[in-house]
Amino acid sequence: MAKPTDIEIILSDLLQIIFWSSAAALIFTYIGYPALVYLVGAIFPKRIRKGNIEPRVTVLITAYNERRAIREKLRNTFEIDYPANKLEILVASDGSDDGTDEIVGEFSGEGVKLFHQEGRKGKTYTQNKAVEIASGEIVLFSDATTKYQPDVLREIIPNFADPSIGCVAGRLIYVDNSRSDVGRATKSYWNYESFLKRSESRACSIIGASGCLYAVRKSAYQVMYPEACSDFLICTVVYRQGLRSVYEPNAICSEETNRHSLKEMRMRIRVISQTFTDLWRNREMLNPLNGGFYSIQLIAHKVFRYAVPIFLMSILITAGALALSSTFFLVLFIVQLSFYAIALAGGILEKAGFRLGPFSIPLFFTVTNLASVIAFYKFLSGDNYASWEPIRETENSKAGAYTKSA
Repeated sequence: MAKPTDIEIILSDLLQIIFWSSAAALIFTYIGYPALVYLVGAIFPKRIRKGNIEPRVTVLITAYNERRAIREKLRNTFEIDYPANKLEILVASDGSDDGTDEIVGEFSGEGVKLFHQEGRKGKTYTQNKAVEIASGEIVLFSDATTKYQPDVLREIIPNFADPSIGCVAGRLIYVDNSRSDVGRATKSYWNYESFLKRSESRACSIIGASGCLYAVRKSAYQVMYPEACSDFLICTVVYRQGLRSVYEPNAICSEETNRHSLKEMRMRIRVISQTFTDLWRNREMLNPLNGGFYSIQLIAHKVFRYAVPIFLMSILITAGALALSSTFFLVLFIVQLSFYAIALAGGILEKAGFRLGPFSIPLFFTVTNLASVIAFYKFLSGDNYASWEPIRETENSKAGAYTKSA
């Protein structure tokens, strides 16, 4: 065998540097950062001084064409355990034309108020306008397809006794009554995200809430641009005012998961594209000199997470190149190709109506990261998602729901 030339040695070294750097970035994203934020929260926990308070609360339900879900949602809201004279229920209809407004009107005698936004302006724009007329000191944001536990406010409100708290996010539990493969993978992913929220809340401040369950001091709410992913951006808006956003795992709501990988990808493309816009417009918050540990959280949880496709591609290409002269990298290259082949097979099986079994995790992982690539392209192309589009089919609503922060 011929001795490698100096150029071949240098090229091999360079490829290995790229491979191991990308592998390290990937490991940090999924393991290192969760460990870091957990340790910071455990060693230097930021406490919450909870108290027994009962401020006036507005439950703001933003909806677009939710005729099939809004009646049940309002009935569910009536079950919330909170003094009726301190609770306002306000439905913000984003240009609905399917009879949603008429159904809400049926509940006007029970105190339900309707704000109708003429024309489809999008969730964030509609929320901005609705908050202006909300009478509550605290505004609880909800979607029409979300079911709340009766004690949801009893768990959330005590956090606002602490004057340093500006936003409180509840815990979304995904329900998968159909026992779909995508639903199972989504639940696993969301459990991981919930762990991160707990840790970030203790360490500093969460960087994003679930759009179907979070409460904000009205005095801390600021008008956001229409294409914003409001449930993500609100935490940065609050942090800029010197306030924290915290996670309250005992405040629980539930929703049905997506049942098909293409629907899940469409939802993620929309959310991630909006988040790219938010990160760019607020890029100064990515500088730790401005945002401290909150900036580190933004970089690790969002920037690194959305850069995972770059890490994966680098690992695949460099392993393939190094496989020509290394059995170790040949094995790694084959393992990666096998993983993506399994994901592709999972997509084919799902489309054909078969159960995926072990194919579901590779498919979900691949779909999630492919969504990041497409979302970045759409962000660069100037596409925005100010207007709502149906993304989720549930037992209660074929219309769908506004997107959740990813």
